[in-house]
Amino acid sequence: MKRKVDLVVISDVHLGTYGCHAKELLHYLESINPNKVVLNGDIIDGWHFSKRYFPKWHMKVVQHLINWISEQKEVIYITGNHDEILRKFVGFQMNNFRIENKAVLDLGGYKHWFFHGDVFDVTMQHSKWLAKLGGVGYNILILLNSLVNWFSEKIGRGKVSFSKKIKNSVKGAVKHINNFEGTAAEIAATKGYSHVICGHIHQPVKKDITTKEGTVIYLNSGDWIENLTSLEYNEGEWTIFNYLESDLHLDGKISDEVLADLNDYLIFQKLLLEFNLQTK
Repeated sequence: MKRKVDLVVISDVHLGTYGCHAKELLHYLESINPNKVVLNGDIIDGWHFSKRYFPKWHMKVVQHLINWISEQKEVIYITGNHDEILRKFVGFQMNNFRIENKAVLDLGGYKHWFFHGDVFDVTMQHSKWLAKLGGVGYNILILLNSLVNWFSEKIGRGKVSFSKKIKNSVKGAVKHINNFEGTAAEIAATKGYSHVICGHIHQPVKKDITTKEGTVIYLNSGDWIENLTSLEYNEGEWTIFNYLESDLHLDGKISDEVLADLNDYLIFQKLLLEFNLQTK
């Protein structure tokens, strides 16, 4: 039985990169039945996309999202910096699917403001080449981290995250995160929004931030590179779902139907079929 959720928010999946935990994400997507879905940026990594690397599990995630659209679930794709090519198509709408740079939803009588968050990134605004260079370094760090963790598990030690340790220890990184959260909350408050929901900085969190204009609830959906988190809104409450702390992580089972469908040709055929159903 799939768990019903009023709204799920997913961001920073980075399909097409070595660090993406597509298999775990698919396992999670299979376990829920949301009414609405917000894809809050960087779902596909256009910066590092390569025809040579887009594994089956990554394709299955795309297929699952298209399945949701064909099931008439409302899906809002909010563009991020790594999938900025989609900003050319902002305003596009097909049935219950649309592409936007930001969205405002009324949930439980409160206005919720959704956007990716790269608009606050000074590096992105003024030195995109530097941001991309940083992205390459991050991907190398994640790949190295994966190799170290494989060896660590073999000798019976736990996993460790290099980038998390760096983010949590470097004062500049901590200051950047705090500034990001504070800026998002301040702008939301001036616009009269009670909640602001972002991605981009890969830090899952839910907290109240007090500004001159009032208190705003700030939420971030995290990522599917290291944290493996999403945001869920159900029956008027927001929660952070953490795959690594869930029962899903403990059982690790993917449905037989998905396992039987891992042939590249079958996945592609199903993608075409679902897309054709949407365009008719």
